Amino acid sequence: MRPALKAGLRPLWRDRDTLQIGVDPRRARALTGLGKAAAIVSLLDGSRDTAEVARTAAVYGISQDAVDKIIGLLASAGVLDDFPAGLRAALPGYLLERISPELACAALAYGHGDGGAAVFARRRAAFVRVHGAGRVGACIATFLAASGVAWVSCVDAGRVGPPDLAPGGAGVADVGQRRPAAVARAIHRVAREVRTADDPRRLPDLAVLTGRPDPVVLADLMRHRVPHLVADADEAIAVVGPLVRPGRSACVRCLDLSKAARDPAWPRVLAQAGGAGGPATVPQACDTALAAATAALATAQALMLIDRAGEPATANGTLELVLPDWQWHRRGWPAHPACTCRATDAASQSRR
Repeated sequence: MRPALKAGLRPLWRDRDTLQIGVDPRRARALTGLGKAAAIVSLLDGSRDTAEVARTAAVYGISQDAVDKIIGLLASAGVLDDFPAGLRAALPGYLLERISPELACAALAYGHGDGGAAVFARRRAAFVRVHGAGRVGACIATFLAASGVAWVSCVDAGRVGPPDLAPGGAGVADVGQRRPAAVARAIHRVAREVRTADDPRRLPDLAVLTGRPDPVVLADLMRHRVPHLVADADEAIAVVGPLVRPGRSACVRCLDLSKAARDPAWPRVLAQAGGAGGPATVPQACDTALAAATAALATAQALMLIDRAGEPATANGTLELVLPDWQWHRRGWPAHPACTCRATDAASQSRR
């Protein structure tokens, strides 16, 4: 082990004998009565293994017992990592500097003791295909790439128009260009190592569907059991979810069946809303801040799945924001018994 204080936490003195690791009390931990053994903390930067820490501490007259005690206390408090020396040695300098905030955040948020190494490895092995490269989809693709996902492609037959322009997405020079190419350029501005070319022969580890999902695409994803996340922002409302794990959680059709049970006209409304024959003059009511908020939350939910960090809130549910109230709310959507996705079977088995 190469003990290191978690990268996102700073050591701060509360008084002469009490050292606090971290600033915010929700993350911070304090050690008191350290005396001269406080010098051990300055040695925990990942440059030494445990034996080297003990040898260096001995030079300052600090016993092996004190070293073991302090390292044990810091580890049990969740503020110590086993420094990922192998990962850092394998990465080029520019990439290591860029993803250091990702590693630090993952190690803190998930409570892992490996400095974020396992999370980063999962992201580096992941392929995400984003369907739709408008202002929300382009931002999602760019956020995923910046977060360390190694392969992010966009599928969209359209071209960039002025309403597509947004920070993190297409720029002024992209107007009139193919949307996927514009997204690739946006990705490479922040993550030049990320693969962006799509390969239709390859199933993604996750698909993200922006806007109103294409039923043909949905059917193909369900048939191949590809996890997929829906994200949409229009009419000054953002909806992220559901995150569908085919056969295991509620699918998009489950939600539509539930909505149709409450509103018999819903299928007719949905058919018109999802078609291509709507008025071209109707703008998408999604301002820059709403697009960014939708993309950020959708990216966070996608990363939870990739990182294997627990149950995402959008599994069997949606996260929704209705302006002008900037407050996300979760709506639960259980698997529908009439749906052919058979997610109700998995739900019933989990209750046994």
